[in-house]
Amino acid sequence: MSPEWGVMSAIGIFDSGVGGFTVLKALRAALPDESFIYLGDTARLPYGSKSPDTIRHYLKQNIEFLLAFPVKAVIVACNSASTVVDGDHWQGIPLYDVIQPGALAAVKASKQKKVGILGTRATVASQAYVKAIHEIDAQIECVQQSCPLLVPLVEEGWENDPMSRMIMTRYLTAPINQGVDTLILGCTHYPVLKPIIQELVGPDIALIDSADVLVDNLKRDLADGRVTTDLGAGTIEVWTTDSGSHFHEIGQRIMGSWPLDSWQHADIR
Repeated sequence: MSPEWGVMSAIGIFDSGVGGFTVLKALRAALPDESFIYLGDTARLPYGSKSPDTIRHYLKQNIEFLLAFPVKAVIVACNSASTVVDGDHWQGIPLYDVIQPGALAAVKASKQKKVGILGTRATVASQAYVKAIHEIDAQIECVQQSCPLLVPLVEEGWENDPMSRMIMTRYLTAPINQGVDTLILGCTHYPVLKPIIQELVGPDIALIDSADVLVDNLKRDLADGRVTTDLGAGTIEVWTTDSGSHFHEIGQRIMGSWPLDSWQHADIR
């Protein structure tokens, strides 16, 4: 199915699956009058196990899909895809990733200059957060932990399952033992698990969700004109490369009271 021009002006967002709804929810809460077009590449998730070349190919295809709509900005909500983003524009459209906002927030939050990074294998292997953090403060020690099982758990809606708690405890052991005082949730799926992660690491470790800083950056750019301020219809249009009620249910659960106005299949090959 080809994209329909459902809104006059929108902000495009894409993720490998439903995790990007954590970013969309934050944006909708901050910008209730804006329209959003969300693309979940559910047929090809998880991205975290793919090579950089494959992720770069998916990135291009997903952005090109969104540019078929009248979007005024594109947000790469996927951390794995953000590791291969090169530049802050795409064909003249402002482009946002989640790596830089997360890195900046972590540097500001860390008092002991010891930051943990939870991410997919692709994000950890890319060293993207480490590089971004050291560009800001080279003295910060980074402790990375790949968490390949967390994305499938969220996609299955198992965030409250006892097995999920066991898996997260295993992943969090190394960062905790190495004394981090700040922990980046380096995948948009992970904020769904934030309450349990905070419980497991304790109140003294700050959890960083890139969506919070990303919202501030977008609001700033709307205010200063880098992103046009013409508003859409305030709708949320959702596209997925693999449609099904399962993704719809999880997406709506993440969004809470914010309704999803339409849910359609995206044919990306």
